[in-house]
Amino acid sequence: MEEKKKDVIRPTDAQSIRLAKTLVRSARHGAIAFLDPNTGAPSINRVGVATDLDGTPLILVSMLSAHTPAILADPRCSLLVGVTGKGDPLAHPRISLSCRAVRLERGSPDDARAERRYLNHNPKAKLYAGLGDFSIFRLEPETGSLNAGFGKAYMLTRSDLLVAGAVNEELAASEQGALDHMNSDHLDAIALYAHHFARASGDGWTATGFDADGIDLASGDDGCRVFFPEPLKTAADLRPALVQMAKAARAAEAPQS
Repeated sequence: MEEKKKDVIRPTDAQSIRLAKTLVRSARHGAIAFLDPNTGAPSINRVGVATDLDGTPLILVSMLSAHTPAILADPRCSLLVGVTGKGDPLAHPRISLSCRAVRLERGSPDDARAERRYLNHNPKAKLYAGLGDFSIFRLEPETGSLNAGFGKAYMLTRSDLLVAGAVNEELAASEQGALDHMNSDHLDAIALYAHHFARASGDGWTATGFDADGIDLASGDDGCRVFFPEPLKTAADLRPALVQMAKAARAAEAPQS
């Protein structure tokens, strides 16, 4: 009897979901695949990337770029993110998202929120963000194909990738104030988050984003992702979570008597 073919897709679990979210939240650039409106042929370009509060990827693109009129004509696209390091690039994790591109109306509340988050994540884009031919798109993910390394493939759904609920709107109103406060008065705590929870090295870490799942941190061109012990249910949960994490990190790093 012929042996049943082994399924190469592993069951989606909490660890794979966290890795997928880490890759998407941490990405500052990625490759967008789209269909050429003139030929119908697939094409691909590099784009800057950030995420909205719910985890939806954001891109800031010019009408002069080939991918912009393409996704306006046909919003179906894919986004690949993941950073390689030493050794075989195929051994490093990456995720490909099947998306539908939605252009945000310039000057709308959604656009203002998305631009603020995008520029916090990619501050060098401030040089051109205000130019008239640039727009922000949300790349609404439908499915995700995660490759966590050789033999570690997972399929994820939209609900696996995104955070739903009223907490997103609450954080939209308070996030920037919390970021300004932490980056002004609590850089010591931010360094603890980076070093203890993300195992990141170096100095100069700042917070670039808060969402219901965790914190985005940056130091120059380096970035890292830190998750809260439990997802926030309301925006009011942010401060207690930050205080708890700072205390836990300090206690863990204190010399043992």
